[in-house]
Amino acid sequence: MCGRTSCHLPRDVLTRACAYRDRQGQQRLPEWRDADKYCPSYNKSPQSNSPVLLSRLHFEKGADSSERIIAPMRWGLVPSWFKESDPSKLQFNTTNCRSDTIMEKRSFKSASIGAARSPEDWEKIWDDWRLLTMAGIFDCWEPPEGGDCLYSYTIITVDSCKGLNDIHHRMPAILDGEEAVSKWLDFGKVSTQDALKLIHPTENITFHPVSTVVNNSQNNTPECLVPVNLLVKKDLKASGSSQKMLQWLAPKSPKKAELDVPQWSIQSLQKRPFPTKRGGTGLLERWLKQEKEEEPVAKRPHSQ
Repeated sequence: MCGRTSCHLPRDVLTRACAYRDRQGQQRLPEWRDADKYCPSYNKSPQSNSPVLLSRLHFEKGADSSERIIAPMRWGLVPSWFKESDPSKLQFNTTNCRSDTIMEKRSFKSASIGAARSPEDWEKIWDDWRLLTMAGIFDCWEPPEGGDCLYSYTIITVDSCKGLNDIHHRMPAILDGEEAVSKWLDFGKVSTQDALKLIHPTENITFHPVSTVVNNSQNNTPECLVPVNLLVKKDLKASGSSQKMLQWLAPKSPKKAELDVPQWSIQSLQKRPFPTKRGGTGLLERWLKQEKEEEPVAKRPHSQ
């Protein structure tokens, strides 16, 4: 269900926003891995890179599992057992992962636990305007023919909360507060079963509708996040044919309405006695009825 995220903060600002306390209670900033791959964007889509927050222990054997790393990863998990040389050939969608099947599906069995940390699609945000922390899992795929490893992730989803139920029946699994984030990331001290207890719907979000400009992933402007009023009617520009039909249906004098009707229709309609009706609607009903009974001369194929 999650098809867009937004993380447009500069790298240094994002780093400070992800400040935390380690196991000794000291204030820390996470270190970056492959920082050059981070590209701030107002409109991130699947297969793009997004910042993922995870335990240092995933990368350094013997490290303190409470220490954190930020690593840009591909959105859309490519499992380590995938044997093709091209990740795009993966035959199923791994953008999201349902919480109720996370331990059953082969796609996610080898993945380690991590957390994507960025504002969610349609600009859902924390009530106190912090970054939105979404639970996810990641994996490392090595190309069969050699080359750089690909780190990728998927966002875990749960049943939607009451506030979002009218919009979608699923929502991202949001880690509600620093304690939940710490437990989710610290796989060295917290078991998988205990971590999964943190995955449940939460009402601790606000949200607003945004423009359809976000539907095109190439649009990367603040307009993707600006709230829109769904009650405001937009002036739609009618096509040429639509304008003609609207003019024809508009209330007019019988004489003018007759002139606006295509000539072939008037000639055909005059052959048959119909009850007198004023206005464009009556003419339209006659026109549609006539088309069923007799094909217009202008539409007939030429005969040799």
